[in-house]
Amino acid sequence: MTDLDEARESTVEETVEPTIDASVEESVDAAVEAAAVADAPAREPAKPGLSPSRANDFLQCPLMFRFRVVDRLPEPPSTAAARGTLVHAVLEHLFELPAVERTLAAAHGLVPEQWERLLERDPGVGELFDGPAALTEWLASAEALLETYFSLEDPTRLEPRERELVVRTELDDGPQLRGIVDRVDVAPNGWVRVVDYKTGRSPRPGFESSALFQMRFYAFVIWRTRGVLPKRLQLEYLGDGVVVQHEPSEPEMATFEARIRSIWAGIQEAARAGDWRPRTSKLCDWCSFRELCPAFGGTPPLASPDDVERATGVRPAA
Repeated sequence: MTDLDEARESTVEETVEPTIDASVEESVDAAVEAAAVADAPAREPAKPGLSPSRANDFLQCPLMFRFRVVDRLPEPPSTAAARGTLVHAVLEHLFELPAVERTLAAAHGLVPEQWERLLERDPGVGELFDGPAALTEWLASAEALLETYFSLEDPTRLEPRERELVVRTELDDGPQLRGIVDRVDVAPNGWVRVVDYKTGRSPRPGFESSALFQMRFYAFVIWRTRGVLPKRLQLEYLGDGVVVQHEPSEPEMATFEARIRSIWAGIQEAARAGDWRPRTSKLCDWCSFRELCPAFGGTPPLASPDDVERATGVRPAA
């Protein structure tokens, strides 16, 4: 079995119970892609890139990866994804307040303001609710997640070095790796902690590898760009109040780079062959593209060779 096959099997197995965080990361990926395009020199296209969630997309289902990355097909909004976006925004802006003012009441007070900003950016999320009562209940569920956050950390004792940090590095003969880190803390002794908020539930014990893939990804990019390997990676699951921590090592980073290169090689192989076959699993029940999937009687649109090259750096074979 190849490294890519092993990575694929573990990823699918560990994500059989979907969480709402994957949906939140879709909007994050769009923001990162927009930043990459904006930063590209005039007349020079952005380099094909890979984020943690896009890598997991390919391992889960190559056709879904194609729909999202190559075709860029739109996906309907969801209340779960919108709630995750809202909670992340509140936690980001909470740290703009003086330390003594970072209370639960202050966090709840930020919810209406951040909800209005979300509506301005994406008016479609307002159509997710049948009426005021449904919206009120949904906002209360976001406030409950914030209450869980305060049971995990005391923000009055923290001074993050970075929030919503865009990280990016390019592998030689490989993709541009990019993502957005929720929070970076730096201790007085220089130790770096990378923190990511998850508004879903934590994985079952023994199945943390898929979630830690994202954190290893961030650790690797920070190590490559800043020359400092984070001391601790921390996932905070607001859905059930669980904190998952991990201390990465340099040998682990070498293994991670090999894994990323293996995944990218698989993506480029699929691109050259035009072989974006679907891979069915329990996750298909939550897929936005079922109607287009041949596994469910659908017909995918033809992929544009130009779009394939933009997304993967290679063109399909004639």
